[in-house]
Amino acid sequence: MMEQFFATCPRGLEAQLAEELSTAGATRTEAVPGGVGFAGNRETCYRANLWSRIATRILWRVAQGSYKSEEDVYRLARGVPWHERFSVRRTLRVYMTAIRSPLKSLDFTTLRIKDAVCDRFRAETGERPSVDTAEPNVRIHAFLTDREATLYLDTSGEPLYKRGYKYASVEAPLKENLAAGILMLAGWQPGTPLLDPMCGSGTFLLEAALMAHDIAPGLARKFGFFRLDGFDAALWQTLMTEAEDRRKPASPQPIFGSDISTDQVERTRQNLAAAGLHECVRLECADLLQRMPPAAEGVLVANPPYGVRLEELEKLAAFYPRLGDALKRHFAGWRCYFLSADPQMPKLIGLKATKRTPLFNGALECRLLEYRIIAGAMRRQKPA
Repeated sequence: MMEQFFATCPRGLEAQLAEELSTAGATRTEAVPGGVGFAGNRETCYRANLWSRIATRILWRVAQGSYKSEEDVYRLARGVPWHERFSVRRTLRVYMTAIRSPLKSLDFTTLRIKDAVCDRFRAETGERPSVDTAEPNVRIHAFLTDREATLYLDTSGEPLYKRGYKYASVEAPLKENLAAGILMLAGWQPGTPLLDPMCGSGTFLLEAALMAHDIAPGLARKFGFFRLDGFDAALWQTLMTEAEDRRKPASPQPIFGSDISTDQVERTRQNLAAAGLHECVRLECADLLQRMPPAAEGVLVANPPYGVRLEELEKLAAFYPRLGDALKRHFAGWRCYFLSADPQMPKLIGLKATKRTPLFNGALECRLLEYRIIAGAMRRQKPA
């Protein structure tokens, strides 16, 4: 049976997500800012959760209609046969997102949706489910525009960027799905030398290693659809067996990581080991401004720190020209990609960006800056 879904993702990666979903069997894909709507059956939903490297959640649309008041939204939610979707024994939580909604209180509207769900359960079963705002068994998402309300059941549960491997994190880590999307935008392919010289907790490196070994990103985690009625355990086992069969044995890859901090390098090592991929990536403690490239050509990706305080901004302003010099001096033949929210970086690095792709790291607007380093290229000098 064909259903309607919506896959959310970091803004700027919608085209890559649509391509992934088509591979999973999705039809009628429609990209909009922040995600992709699509049609598919149960297998499509399971495959998208298991294999998408870019999606944040796969949401199953269960109701849609126009509204003018909170009570219109209540009636829309009350009309959904929730008792056929999940057991009254499951705990739930309602999440709300709205754009230009005329309603005065979104919190009150969220409460009314919860009331509608519970009222329908009580009418059908004589009981009502409990609410758990911390770790709900079932997540219901509501999306309001200026005139239309849409209700979804979350088939993913925890966000899909939580792969189930990493446990050693760092401050302000890069989300795994954004890292995977950046690797795709960079055109990196397994077998091509890849270097992250500011590796932090190793997100780029782990995502690249998963890609290189054709490991499904959801292979080590659980999903929200496990707790929905109608879960097809036999189908899921078939998909898991297929994914296990596709997984290549761990082997050394031309994937390299380094960081100026020994602690960061150790965190990366721990995360790779947790995924069974510690032998696939070569790590070292090194300063990006001093280190040499691991191959004659390849792809460099990095997520430099973003300055917030004045002293941080001043340090970064001094760092960027030195970074440009280091790239020019050591990385001729490489394609270098930096995700940055700092507008000073492209101005001060002294190299001309060949591409600037808008991306969002959470709510933070960034640019993925591409620099193709050509042998003999000189940093631009200001005219005398």
